[in-house]
Amino acid sequence: MMTVFTERCALGPEKGMRVAIKDSIDVAGMATRMGSAAFAQAAPATAHAEVVERLLAAGCRMVGKTVLHEFAFGVSGINPACGTPRNHRYPDRIPGGSSSGSAVSVAAGEADIALGTDTGGSVRMPATCCGVYGFKPTFGRVSRRGVWPAVTSLDCVGVFAPNLELLERAEAIIDPRYEPQAFSGELHIGLVEVDADAAIADAIGLYVRTSGCDVEAVELPLFEAAFEAGLTVINAETWSAFGAYLETGCVGKDVAERLERAADTGPQAVLGAERIRQAFSDQVDALLERYSVLALPTLPSFPLLLDEALAGKTDLRSTALVRPFNLSGHPALSIPLDIDGRPAGLQLVGRHGDDARLLSAARELERLVATTNKND
Repeated sequence: MMTVFTERCALGPEKGMRVAIKDSIDVAGMATRMGSAAFAQAAPATAHAEVVERLLAAGCRMVGKTVLHEFAFGVSGINPACGTPRNHRYPDRIPGGSSSGSAVSVAAGEADIALGTDTGGSVRMPATCCGVYGFKPTFGRVSRRGVWPAVTSLDCVGVFAPNLELLERAEAIIDPRYEPQAFSGELHIGLVEVDADAAIADAIGLYVRTSGCDVEAVELPLFEAAFEAGLTVINAETWSAFGAYLETGCVGKDVAERLERAADTGPQAVLGAERIRQAFSDQVDALLERYSVLALPTLPSFPLLLDEALAGKTDLRSTALVRPFNLSGHPALSIPLDIDGRPAGLQLVGRHGDDARLLSAARELERLVATTNKND
């Protein structure tokens, strides 16, 4: 039996989409434990998070709350306290963090869709590791009422799904402004030049060019600075939210050490990160005036082997290509790819607030690639 759910439940009608909920999102009557032994005695939530209310009102059936990397502050998905969800499709690889259980629940068919949260890639990374779709909406577009931590300038509630159709159905439920649309016009893709494993970079380039649409190489000069700034902001905000729990002695070793380092994040560092946030956002916006979407790998390398992670290895650089778009707030989608039996992802980034346009572009890209492959 895979360690996917912290607690199973059967909320909602017997029929309807089965939904799994990351255990950083409140469900009335169930404790929100954040994947931590420090929250073992937490009282049950007294109300549903707004996104949960919307799902239940739409006739979805909640099947359980899912395991996560403790405090949503890790990229591997390893959790000694609650158990580590086993990557269903790539069992020798990590499930990815922090929304590990949500990604696994969809990959394993335990849920039709799942909710996670994405502060520095925590939906898109596990989606790639587990071979499913993962979407981070524009920052602030989907309600975070009832989601932990309460105060953040990075975190978004995002959706996992096995395909774009179900992902868009879910997005239309949790985002009242979201209306699926048909793609119109020509698809122009800016292929962002990044430092990535050659096999992954080549596969991404081949995929987008197979579509036959206009593809041009582009640069984001502040990309690396945005990654570092994103780390600075998440360190400051996570320390503020969870630093006090170090005193319990119940925080896992990897997260405790990272929190201790985060405590040294000073106001000047945060101020510098905010300057990078604005400048990088402007760079992304400028490119998206010329292109329908930006494309790049979701992860710069293949996910860690599970045995390596269980032995204590971690790699924050695995979020190098996703974290910058948390800082800028742009919507971003990860499309699963398989490269010689190893998981990878194609990340598409769209304009602020234009989430439906981004997903319609993804549908069009998939259609064009499928048509080309069929004709070949």
